[in-house]
Amino acid sequence: MQALVPKEFNMRLDEFYNPEKDRSASRSIDDVRKTKLTLETLNKLRKYREIKKSETIEQKKFASLMYAKQAQADTGGF
Repeated sequence: MQALVPKEFNMRLDEFYNPEKDRSASRSIDDVRKTKLTLETLNKLRKYREIKKSETIEQKKFASLMYAKQAQADTGGF
């Protein structure tokens, strides 16, 4: 089966990448702007949120188990 796209159009985006034209995010001491959020930072924040959410769920399960009323085995008195 032939490819639908001719070979000369099969380019990847990294063929256009030139590291010499990169602008680094250097900051001076008097720069008051917020830092840019990178995908790596966003991914770390997402993972942190998921871990925190799972810990909260586990704490709620433990607390409900700890403070649950005990079933009374023998309800009869004297």
